[in-house]
Amino acid sequence: MKKRVLSLLLSVALLLTLSACGEDTLLNKREPVTVTFWHVYGEQSGSPMDVLVQEFNRTVGTDKGVRVQVTNLSSASMIGGFLKEAQKGGDLQDMPDLFTCHISDATALGEDNLVDWRDWFTEEELSDFVPGFLADGTAEDGKLLLFPISKSTQLLMFNGSGFSRFSQATGANYDDLATWDGFYDTARKFSDWAGTPFCALDYPIRAVELCALERGSGNLYTENGWYDTNNAVFKECWMQFARALVQGHVVVSDLYSNTQVMTGEVLGGLGSSAAILYYNDTVTYRDGTREPMDLHVLPMPMSAGCDALMTQAGVGLGAYKTTEQKAEAAALFVRWLTEPERNLDFVAQTGYMPVRNGAFDGIENYDKFPEPAESYQQLYAALKTMREDYTPVSEPRFEGYYSKVSALYDGLRQLQKELPARAAAGENVDALAEETWALLCSIR
Repeated sequence: MKKRVLSLLLSVALLLTLSACGEDTLLNKREPVTVTFWHVYGEQSGSPMDVLVQEFNRTVGTDKGVRVQVTNLSSASMIGGFLKEAQKGGDLQDMPDLFTCHISDATALGEDNLVDWRDWFTEEELSDFVPGFLADGTAEDGKLLLFPISKSTQLLMFNGSGFSRFSQATGANYDDLATWDGFYDTARKFSDWAGTPFCALDYPIRAVELCALERGSGNLYTENGWYDTNNAVFKECWMQFARALVQGHVVVSDLYSNTQVMTGEVLGGLGSSAAILYYNDTVTYRDGTREPMDLHVLPMPMSAGCDALMTQAGVGLGAYKTTEQKAEAAALFVRWLTEPERNLDFVAQTGYMPVRNGAFDGIENYDKFPEPAESYQQLYAALKTMREDYTPVSEPRFEGYYSKVSALYDGLRQLQKELPARAAAGENVDALAEETWALLCSIR
């Protein structure tokens, strides 16, 4: 009996000792660790992510001994380039501990150089996240290299005031934009009526891609990470877009379509849901006149009679592997950042989709949208429709894919300066559209 009591006492003492020494954690409140962070969520002062970082630092970070320091704000492509250049040059001191990037950039860094988030999150914890979002950040060997904190998709945003005049004059309505055929027909109708392009597209190749996949194209890619130009369905969808482009019905945006919508150059934009951050309350035309934007948000068009697809885009959060202490600190921050209510607050400020299962149900009654609240309510109504009725498609993972896409868009912007005038002068529209196809085929 005495031995049993003694053994019990020793066990309790050992447990207390381990707890007191904090051997279950490498973090120490008295000796805080700094985690550097590069992200893409707004370069403006007081961006939603920076506000959250500050909140973490003064609460959980202070209590646990972790300080997150934002050291670079940029685009996903620039951050991806910086990461690879830093590693290539061997100057690992320039590498951040935490960063946002695409999965193709993450894998290019080398899987062994990155933290596998599955080492820091239980399967039960991960089961509460949208499976497709987790899959988007997972390498072929199953390692979770990028943790989902938000996701975007493409949809339509229109100057509602201008569309109202167009509708009254022509009978056009928003329902016409539900299909690709209806979208391009409405674009033609608007250009004939107004003499200006209908819509600016930020990511036309992804729109064509979705159209082709919906119509049964099958695999669209070659082994060198570009599009299969022998795929007849893909070309069919491209030519539908190209005919609209060469006639001036649509344009490839000057980087971001919201700028062209706000200046009245186009009536609407097809771009990221996160673009809502950058829409103004008013449209200011080139002659100086102004009117309310009355922003109207619509789901992505689909191919009639086909299962609808949607883009699944946006970066994930990666962690460069250095010390176990920094990995634990990074996991602590990510776990805090993606708590359901906090994640909902974050995405509602930025136009992204939540990453937690069931979060869309909670957003229906959400009452903390930024102004104008009506625009954000429309956005999330459209996102809810897409979540329920569309199947998400991840972006291609090929290394170098985004640089090829960038070259394509640069080329299209050059062509659209001359092709509409040539079409108006009587040149064959299909022949002009073939010139854009030749551009796509020339990219390797």
